[in-house]
Amino acid sequence: MSPLLIAALLCSLLAVSISAPVQLSPQDGFSQHVELAKSLTKKLLNEIPTVQHSCIGTEGLSLEPSAEVKNLEFIMAALAIPAAPRLAPISETHTPAMSLGRISEGLQLHQHLLQEVKEKLKCSEKLTPLLADLRDLSAQVHKLQQVAQLTPSEPQVQSSFLSSRLTGDYEVQVATRLVLQQLRSFGQDIFRSLRHILTHSGLRA
Repeated sequence: MSPLLIAALLCSLLAVSISAPVQLSPQDGFSQHVELAKSLTKKLLNEIPTVQHSCIGTEGLSLEPSAEVKNLEFIMAALAIPAAPRLAPISETHTPAMSLGRISEGLQLHQHLLQEVKEKLKCSEKLTPLLADLRDLSAQVHKLQQVAQLTPSEPQVQSSFLSSRLTGDYEVQVATRLVLQQLRSFGQDIFRSLRHILTHSGLRA
C-alpha cells in the first residue's frame, strides 16, 4: 500500500472520529450512572409526600388537584414562582446533552426555591432530607455529564426573592405546596428523560 493511500485512509478515519457522536459502551459505566440517577430520582419523589404531610396543615393544600385550584393559580402568579425547565423527548433538536443540562438547571432552581421557603417554614428541618436528595441527584447528573465527556453545565440560577413575598403563614404554605408540586412534576420528567437517554447509544454535545 502506497504512503499516499495510507495517509488518505488515516485522514478519513480522523474526520469520521471527529464528526461522530460520542459512543458510550457498557465499559464506560454510563448506563450504571444513569440507573443510579434514576434511583436517586425515585428517592426524591418518595420524599416529597413526606414533606407535604409534615409541613402543610392548611386544608385543601394537598399535592392533588383540589377545589381551590383557581385560587392557588392566582396566588402562584402573584408569588411569581419560576417555572421548571421543559424536558422534551430526545430528538435531533433536543439531544441527551441538552436534556442533562436542563435537568441540572432545574435541580438548582428547586434547591434555591426550597431554601427560600425553608426560611419561613416552622417545620424547616423537615426540608433537610429533601434538599439532601436534590444535592445528591444534582451531583449524579454532573457525574453523568463527565462520563459522557460533556462539559458539565454550571447553571446560573438567580434568586427569585420568593421569601420576600411570603408575608403570611397562608402564603408560606401555598408557596411550599406549589414548589413541591412543581418539583414532583419535574422529577417525573427527569425519570422519563433518564430512561430515554439510556435507550440512546450516543450523545451529541
